[in-house]
Amino acid sequence: MTDASFDLDVYCARIGYDGPREASLEVLQALHLLHPQAIPFENLNPFLGLPVKLDIASLQAKLVDSRRGGYCFEHNLLFMRALEALGFSVTGLAARVLWGQPDDAITPRGHMLLRIELDGRTYLADAGFGALTQTGPLLLVPDLEQETPHEPFRIAETGDHFRIQASAGGEWRTLYRFDLQRQYEVDYIAANYFLSSSPDSHFRSSVAAARAVPGKRYALRNNRLSVHHTGSRSEQREIETAAELAETLETLFDIEIPDRAAFEAKVQAANILETRI
Repeated sequence: MTDASFDLDVYCARIGYDGPREASLEVLQALHLLHPQAIPFENLNPFLGLPVKLDIASLQAKLVDSRRGGYCFEHNLLFMRALEALGFSVTGLAARVLWGQPDDAITPRGHMLLRIELDGRTYLADAGFGALTQTGPLLLVPDLEQETPHEPFRIAETGDHFRIQASAGGEWRTLYRFDLQRQYEVDYIAANYFLSSSPDSHFRSSVAAARAVPGKRYALRNNRLSVHHTGSRSEQREIETAAELAETLETLFDIEIPDRAAFEAKVQAANILETRI
């Protein structure tokens, strides 16, 4: 359902898209590449104790009108609005994140992705999975290796659910599991509240940011900066000061920190600089 407050022109300008405005695979592919390159993944609002709002006016003000990013609910709700405005048939899905977990782990439905029906085929889009955010839509065909502008992806079908997997570090790794039950915006409210407000949420106690750019990805977790070159090597370095961490967010990730002094103070208080490679 489209929202009259969504401004497609401003969104297209934000991501640098000036192509056709129609519901076609070529347009979907173009938008899916440009969105995560222009709008970074980041968790500064939870880290700084600021609310994460999911209404379209707030999403547009933060991710489109400002040099800010967000996490999965913010990215994919905004992306959904853009696709709907172009005439795509889109529904929201929910996923259980398995990155860094055993494949049989039962985790909460804490992630959002999109299902798109186009020309009689089903595609999956996800503009907000951090360091391995897709940069192209995936055809919902199990066990088909699919190239994207960055890594190859595939979808595994296991019983009553599917798994998104990416080729990372020379092996297939599972990002999350999901089914095709439609989710509504109200379904994301509880998960969003936990991620942004609970003391147990890792987004409250650590700094995370990611951005895909042509030929590589930048990923930040606390004071560890990783640069992953597409199909090639990865590099890591340790950030040693709060000021350097803030500067990295502002330059490599193109993020306007809402209160830099408060951010640097929180970094010091939370021992963000204690990580060692």
